[in-house]
Amino acid sequence: MGFNCGIVGLPNVGKSTLFNALTSAKAEAANYPFCTIDPNVGIVQVPDERLDRITGFVKPKKTVPTAVEFVDIAGLVEGASKGEGLGNQFLGHIRQTDAIVHVVRCFDDPNIIHVSGSVNPDRDIDVINTELMLADLETVEKRFAKMEKIAKISTDPKQKIEASCLKKLVEALREGKPARTVDLNSDEILVSRELHLITQKPVLYLANVDEAGMKEENDWVGQVRKRAAEENNAVVKICGALESEIAQLPTIEERKEFLKEMGLNESGLDRLIREGYKLMNLITYFTAGVQEVRAWTILKGTKAPGAAAVIHSDFEKGFIRAECYHCEDLFKYSSENAVKEKGLYRSEGKEYEVKDGDILFFKFNV
Repeated sequence: MGFNCGIVGLPNVGKSTLFNALTSAKAEAANYPFCTIDPNVGIVQVPDERLDRITGFVKPKKTVPTAVEFVDIAGLVEGASKGEGLGNQFLGHIRQTDAIVHVVRCFDDPNIIHVSGSVNPDRDIDVINTELMLADLETVEKRFAKMEKIAKISTDPKQKIEASCLKKLVEALREGKPARTVDLNSDEILVSRELHLITQKPVLYLANVDEAGMKEENDWVGQVRKRAAEENNAVVKICGALESEIAQLPTIEERKEFLKEMGLNESGLDRLIREGYKLMNLITYFTAGVQEVRAWTILKGTKAPGAAAVIHSDFEKGFIRAECYHCEDLFKYSSENAVKEKGLYRSEGKEYEVKDGDILFFKFNV
């Protein structure tokens, strides 16, 4: 699995329509609030042209891409953190995700009801962000009330660190600042991760526009971009209706032709995943043999034993070395043997930092 994203937004902003298009699943989409009752979970294969090209050279029995998991919950409304609408019960479904995709409505359509009566991205973003912060505040306050008393009489430094962390988080959330903005030291960061706070997760804004909005930037998208820039977050503009049409086309060739006709170089899914990887600081490496060519997702900066661990924990425990070359060298010289002849096939040890696009073969002994 590459990473997983929780999809949030107000009702009727196009979350379920986008989820259907992105995952080719069948989340119910209808013109009334709280259409999504149970969370929808969809697994999406990550498109990677490099994986296809490696497959072409190696000709394995099977090819396995990495994947992204999307979790789509019911639309949140003002008061959701206190149970308004379907509210708080759904926030738990996104606490375990790696990142938040915040869908913002940037189109007007009198046939699709807006829960607040009009399109206003700034207001809509404020509603969702406030509810997520209130949900986190409730979590942190409960734990802080208990830990503050314990830390006063305890000599355990770990408990004092936890109390310090919780105090910082409570103060920030009460001021309307998300947990990700709080200045925590390395020990406090470890404590905060155990809380699974929603507002500590990185955010990617998904500006959902109509077809005209894909051709020309509208003021609503401008509002989202301005807000994202202030928060140091990313924005992807996407048209749910177009993505739905693309998803229904049976072949890759037909999808590419459709995108070309619309004046687009790639689908919204491709843009979303690329920005998601950048947001999460993720890279991809490959394993390649006659049995299988596979893509693997790791954090940028991961060393060879850690990269091996995503395949199997035994690979990390018994790590000896990683035989390595880059996919661009394969593309240039057409075979592994040719790469070796050029002196570009290397043996790397435990301190090697895996690069995006590396092709690795791990030697281990358990």
